[in-house]
Order: sequence, then C-alpha cells, then structure tokens
Amino acid sequence: MTHQRLYINIDHVATLRQARRAPYPDPVAAARLCEEAGADGITAHLREDRRHIQDADVVALAAGARTPFNLEMACTAEMVGIALRCKPYQVTLVPEKREEITTEGGLDLRHDPARVRATVERLRDGGIRTSLFIDPDREQVELARALDVAAIELHTGTYCERPDDPATLAALEQAAAHAASLGLAVHAGHGLTVENVGPVASITMCEELNIGHSIVARAVFVGLSEAVRDMRAAMDRARAR
Repeated sequence: MTHQRLYINIDHVATLRQARRAPYPDPVAAARLCEEAGADGITAHLREDRRHIQDADVVALAAGARTPFNLEMACTAEMVGIALRCKPYQVTLVPEKREEITTEGGLDLRHDPARVRATVERLRDGGIRTSLFIDPDREQVELARALDVAAIELHTGTYCERPDDPATLAALEQAAAHAASLGLAVHAGHGLTVENVGPVASITMCEELNIGHSIVARAVFVGLSEAVRDMRAAMDRARAR
C-alpha cells in the first residue's frame, strides 16, 4: 500500500496551556517535535470560543510549520477571514457547537449548502485547499463532491465508540471507496488511538489520518516524540498487512 499520511492535531497542547493561561506549553514547539518525529502534517482547530488554539498560534503555525498545515474551522465569515490572512495549506470545515466538549459528528451538508459552497469558493480563490469533515454516509459524500472540494475527512467517532461492531468499520470502508470513485481525496479522524487505529489505517483509499487527543494524552507518559512514533508504527503495521 502507499504511504498513509499522519497529521498530528496539537489542540490539546494548547488546552494544557490555557488551563493556567500560561505561555507554555507552546503548540508551535509541539508541532516542531511532531514533525521531527515523523508527522506528515500539523492540524489545529481554531474554535470560535478560543478554548485552546488561539489566533496567534494559527499565525505562527501557518508561517512556521515545516510540513503542511491544516486549519480546522467553522464555516463563518470570521474564520474565513483568518484563513485568508494566514494562508494554511488546507482548511477543513467542521461543525461546531459552543456547548460540546469535542466535535460530535460531521457537517450535515443538507443544511445550508449555499453557505458552504460560498466558503469553499472564497477559500479556493485565496489559494487554499478545502476539505469537509463529514460522517461516513453515501449521501454526504455525494453532497461533498457536488460542492467541488478537494477532499473529505470521514468522522471515525462512531467506529471508535464501537470498534467491535463490523458495521462501523464497513461504513468507513464504503464511504471511502465511494468518495475515491468520485475523485475525492479521503482523510479520516476523531478518537483514533494506537489500539484502534489499525483497521482504519488499513482502508486502502484513505490517504491521511488526523489524530490528536490520544497522542497528546500518551505523551504525558512517554513523551510527545515517542507518542508520534508509536502511532506512526501502528499505522505502518496495519498498512503492511
């Protein structure tokens, strides 16, 4: 199989910093360690409530990341303006609710597609590649294709909650195959760990995984570089089967 890219989401390095409003730990320094340990890219989610990543982090990451920088953000005028100023390699549009602890599912592209389309067009005109974070659902895949984005990211949360249920993996496999058949690049992420990543990493059409919380949590015990290498090794083992 071809090499599957690993993008590290560094949000929760910033969560630790914001717990004390301290200047450390620095997400940009964390990104550099991840890159040195083998990450293919860096992801960060600038939430509207700024609960972890801050505007200054996005500016610094867009300017200083050695690998491609993927900015996750809500489909709002404010966020589009920030993206157009900072020019990340890619923007992934995600749903966002103020009261949620973490992203609870994919974008529902049946709701207000005109707003999503306008956002995608503004980002494209600004030279920014766009991906949509969606549930592994055939209709959502087709709606994403109709919006003329470069990629989709399949929400793996249901699989991670029920990894022993064959239907959850099958949904990801089928959505990935359908998306690839339509010419979309396929990414996936949310809730993946060293223990459960294997079956998702084995999906041939899936080019890229975005993984954050479990790596930052594991880093508490083994260090960030080792946590990245452990995930990379787990993905590579699965990919080689």
